[in-house]
Amino acid sequence: MAKVRTSYVCRDCGNVQPKWMGKCPDCGAWDALERFTERDAADGPAPGALDLGGPLGAAQSGVPGAARAAAARRAVPIAEVQPLDVPRIPSGIDEFDRVLGGGIVPGSVTLLGGDPGIGKSTLLLQAAAALAGRGRRVLYATSEESAAQVKLRADRLEGSGDGARGANLLLLAEPNLAVIAEEARRTRPDLLVLDSIQLVFRGDVDAPPGSLQQLRRCCLDLVSIAKTSGTAVAMVGHVTKEGDLAGPKLLEHLVDVVLAFEGDRHHAYRVVRAVKNRFGSTQEVGLFEMTGAGLTEVEEATLAPDAGGRATRPGSVFTPVLAGSRVLLAEVQALTATGFLGNAKRRASGLDAGRLAMLIAVLEKHGGLRLADQDIYASAVGGMRIAEPAADLAIALAVAGAFHDRGAGAATAAIGEISLSGDLRSVRQLELRVQAAVRRGANVLLVPRAQADAARVAARAMGPAAEVVAAAGIRDALDTLA
Repeated sequence: MAKVRTSYVCRDCGNVQPKWMGKCPDCGAWDALERFTERDAADGPAPGALDLGGPLGAAQSGVPGAARAAAARRAVPIAEVQPLDVPRIPSGIDEFDRVLGGGIVPGSVTLLGGDPGIGKSTLLLQAAAALAGRGRRVLYATSEESAAQVKLRADRLEGSGDGARGANLLLLAEPNLAVIAEEARRTRPDLLVLDSIQLVFRGDVDAPPGSLQQLRRCCLDLVSIAKTSGTAVAMVGHVTKEGDLAGPKLLEHLVDVVLAFEGDRHHAYRVVRAVKNRFGSTQEVGLFEMTGAGLTEVEEATLAPDAGGRATRPGSVFTPVLAGSRVLLAEVQALTATGFLGNAKRRASGLDAGRLAMLIAVLEKHGGLRLADQDIYASAVGGMRIAEPAADLAIALAVAGAFHDRGAGAATAAIGEISLSGDLRSVRQLELRVQAAVRRGANVLLVPRAQADAARVAARAMGPAAEVVAAAGIRDALDTLA
């Protein structure tokens, strides 16, 4: 008879406790421990359990041959380990491949999370259709919709027609993981898409779909299927009000790649960024625009308005920000209005609110501005999110320009980090930022004095030399406002 072990798993941090407690001792979350029942693998699988097949399934079932094979393994020096060259599978969507690190890795498990309605299913369906159009077999398993509903969405999406109608894209409307695994074993797809992990269940787990036990068991089985068969698995995970992917943070530790689909449903632009990636960098981002025909890739040149074709507008400043290996020209806007002394509002959209408060304090202390009774609103245009300190100068100039009703110039780009002493500090990758700004039409570049020479060299390399204005501190930068 199989032994049953009962433990309690924290839904926030994923740590296991031997008994229930009101407060998790590891992360401090209250009422976050959930009961988890686990069978002893040495006693064999439970009745109706999912047979994974392959070497991992044999090892889990206690086959003596698997035990002998495991005993035959020996530790070797790391210098003798041969590097693994895994060919990636291009999805056909360049922005998606950029975030993944060059394409889909066979046998990998990817978790895509985002707010409801942001376009997670649309992105994976477009990628599945693109792969099917390239001759790759894709199994799209949906636990939330019927096959007819998925077909209607596929017919609406741009570029999904040929792949969606072909024989390479298979649809399966089934929440039972055993059925999904059997179809994956029968069809042997290159990519298995699961939409979503929240509603998939195992029949031998006495818990409702979406519970901690079901999520952990189903995710472990999907990881086993991917590693033993070489099929890449991509699954959708919902985001809770706390911002966790698919409920507990536990799933993020089990999968290979965690992608976050960000954006506002009321804005057209969407951003895909990697939170975790075992096969590539987590600094890359993919840019998309939601249209009536689905998600379309956004090129760098069309992300922000043309810097050279606008009139001077107080409270609006351009700044080149890094997004992985690319540079995007972002527009920062600010608005000041008379408020109440001691109860002034500070609101940020797409910017770090704490960073905005710090810059306001620097403007008051070292810039000579009186902002204590001013309501200040700052935002990054187009739904972008700017977090790097290199945008400090642009934010400060936008606030000061809105307060004084003066603009920095339509073709001016500001680059620099502001310290608490009011000095401008150097930023990384200045040459790339300068070249991107000049290419987009900027003819005035405001940079830290320590990097002025490097900025002039980078600007001359782009053709007609743009004017480079060096500033040592915040007061020098405020003098450039017209």
